[in-house]
Amino acid sequence: MNTENQVLGLIKLSSYIKAFLAKKSEEYNEDDLNIELLLKKSEIENPWFTVDNQKFALQQWADLLTEAHLKNWLENYSISKISKRVGLILAGNIPLVGFHDVISVVLSNHIPVIKLSSKDKYLIPFLLNKWKSFSNDQVQFEFVEKLENFDAVIATGSNNTARYLEYYFKNHLSIIRKNRTSIAVLKGDETDEELQLLAKDIFQYFGLGCRNVTRIFIPQDFVIDRLFENFLAFQDIINHNKYANNYDYNRAVYLLNQEKFWDNNFVMLKEDDKLFSPLSVINFSRYSSLDDVNNFITENDENIQCVVAKDELNLNSISFGEAQNPGLDTYADNVDTMRFLELV
Repeated sequence: MNTENQVLGLIKLSSYIKAFLAKKSEEYNEDDLNIELLLKKSEIENPWFTVDNQKFALQQWADLLTEAHLKNWLENYSISKISKRVGLILAGNIPLVGFHDVISVVLSNHIPVIKLSSKDKYLIPFLLNKWKSFSNDQVQFEFVEKLENFDAVIATGSNNTARYLEYYFKNHLSIIRKNRTSIAVLKGDETDEELQLLAKDIFQYFGLGCRNVTRIFIPQDFVIDRLFENFLAFQDIINHNKYANNYDYNRAVYLLNQEKFWDNNFVMLKEDDKLFSPLSVINFSRYSSLDDVNNFITENDENIQCVVAKDELNLNSISFGEAQNPGLDTYADNVDTMRFLELV
């Protein structure tokens, strides 16, 4: 397969997505209407995948798939001379979360054998077929219900599923991904604008992604109300039925157990040392020394996808508002997928 054609196809795909997203519904042609129907069908089958969230994911990919980004990414890797079959078991927690694995396999000159998540089964096939047509048919892929006849595998699942997958694929070259989440560390002098960007890192995709912040470290004297004030742009999230069900359930549990929590009618803050928090709840703790934060990050390293904080804290972090904007060279579980694919 011709990598140059594949890259050109991705650049065309980016332009195609941008053109669709730039239009108002009254400007849609037949092709645009078909995409909109696909997005609505996806939302009907999986209410977490709102049309807005799917369009947000499409915009992220359209921004990534430029000539400059693709060239800078791919020049660090060698392309395999022999095509192998790479099984992909894709996650479905947020829209298009498996697309990075798919394009990585194709651009490594391998064939992705794809088991889609039942929660995300429309957008990826649609984009792959478009990419194929934009690449003069220089893109190969297969969709399967059960993985068979493959040379390596990349699988994503819960921590429980991962144990099963590790056993099942023990004789294959593999990447097995588990649950992860993200944290934020506040210095205390953050502006309202920075805290509003943090809200994006928390609430985008309803908090369902591994890059969503579920745990915040705040200084001893930080005023909690500042968080609530700057989260207000996302208050409509409570109008989403599935999110509201989670909020109501968790609130009822805390009230019944007489646990202390802070509440603003669409999200709860709970002083808790746990890394993972239930949906609609953000765990927080106060720190007196950054050493405490660094120790927590070290101890929980294999469960933390990213850290959101100011550069000056020197925490190997990303900026506020950037959690859902990973680059092509940002890999799930911090395992370099492209380097792995060189070994296949």
